[in-house]
Amino acid sequence: MGSTVQIPGRQFVLRTHRPDDIEWIVHRHGILYDQEYGWDERFKALVASIAADFIKEYDPKSERCWIAEKDGKPLGCIMLVKDRPREDTAKLRLLLVEPSARGLGVARALVRQCKTFAAEVGYERIVLWTNQILTSARQLYTSEGFKCVQEEEHETFGIKLMGEFWELDLKSQVA
Repeated sequence: MGSTVQIPGRQFVLRTHRPDDIEWIVHRHGILYDQEYGWDERFKALVASIAADFIKEYDPKSERCWIAEKDGKPLGCIMLVKDRPREDTAKLRLLLVEPSARGLGVARALVRQCKTFAAEVGYERIVLWTNQILTSARQLYTSEGFKCVQEEEHETFGIKLMGEFWELDLKSQVA
């Protein structure tokens, strides 16, 4: 583990995860989503569950977690994992960008890294779940070719939200 990708013209690098990164991912998701959206501890529990599943089932040939960092300080993260029932499909999980790094292209670089890796290892599509309230993420997904394919109301994190399922067909992407 530990490969690094230098993004030309960017002030940050993307690297694959190290064991201590998983704890940071869970911690920062819990804090930021509580501060910014009022999501309760059930959200942090979901993130912890996703992170634990990643570690337990990690397949380095077809799954990755990337950390964006500058000078050794994490700026953001993302995971790409197998959708186990559908072997030709990957799930984009746990995209997060620190408030101090927003606007630097961190989220776009992370999403593009997922798309590139997914295509390289032979996935045909990437799916994700998000919420309508996350407007910046939704705009990014749209600009990267993802389409919202289903919506559903839920109160999973202590407030009423509209969840959305998104999909990207990698076969239709132009290289």
